[in-house]
Amino acid sequence: MNFIHISSIAELHQFIGGSKPLHPLITIIREWPEMDFDFTGVKMTGDLYIIGFKGANGSIGYGRNSYDFQEGTMVYISPNQVLSFDETEKDQGKGWTIFFHPDLIRNSELVNSIQKFDFFNYTLSESLHISEKEKQIINGFVDFIEAELQQNIDKHSQNLIVANLYSLLKYSHRFYDRQFNTRTNLNKDVIIRFEQFLKAHFEEENSSEKHIPTVVDCGKAMNISPKYLSDLLRSETGRSAKDHIHDYMIEKAKNMLLGSSKSVSEIAYYLGFEYPQHFSKLFKSKTGYNPTVFRNLN
Repeated sequence: MNFIHISSIAELHQFIGGSKPLHPLITIIREWPEMDFDFTGVKMTGDLYIIGFKGANGSIGYGRNSYDFQEGTMVYISPNQVLSFDETEKDQGKGWTIFFHPDLIRNSELVNSIQKFDFFNYTLSESLHISEKEKQIINGFVDFIEAELQQNIDKHSQNLIVANLYSLLKYSHRFYDRQFNTRTNLNKDVIIRFEQFLKAHFEEENSSEKHIPTVVDCGKAMNISPKYLSDLLRSETGRSAKDHIHDYMIEKAKNMLLGSSKSVSEIAYYLGFEYPQHFSKLFKSKTGYNPTVFRNLN
């Protein structure tokens, strides 16, 4: 299997055989040139952020369902994610792709905020599907960035480009929240599956190999990215996936403290804690009591 790593905007343009970039740290590609390159079995990584839009013809296969808008699909990819050719296919519908290097935002407010945009860590099946009005808003920012790239670079260029890029991402966040809301019925099925996973995990008889499930464990079992799962749960319940895991453990611990003769240490090990004091600390943070006091109160 071949790996290709793209480290810069200039290297990207050279790889695709395009003209020289208008800016060293950001580019917008609307039409991909024909490439005499066999991508079969190729995996691609890079140091660049990627934001892509595909028109309605390119939306199929990106996790769209009957709850979603049909006017186009947005994808967001962070540096060092591994992509296959199918995931970077260029001929599905009219659209555009923005590539930018982290150095573009290094001295801006966005550098501290971009980690909060969890959708950069979603899978392509968790893409954003937008309405016509939303598409117009997003395209407005892209058009402004593109117009600015075509100007001569001056001391204002980077600030204006980053400001519009930041606005594009903030609106993307807003539209994802809308998508979570319109998918409420679908999301309830995910919540049920999540609760079933936790129940099955903590009811396993072999507690010697038991561990506290992480959000990554839950997402992997449900075929959902950890960030998307946590954001979905937060949207529907106001609590993150980690909060749900801890709350489930505390409820299980309460039942065991009051309904069994197991010691606090035995309960801690059963739930997957390596050290009983860590269990006691979590229990007290959630209930206001340490486990022994809670057992004696009831």
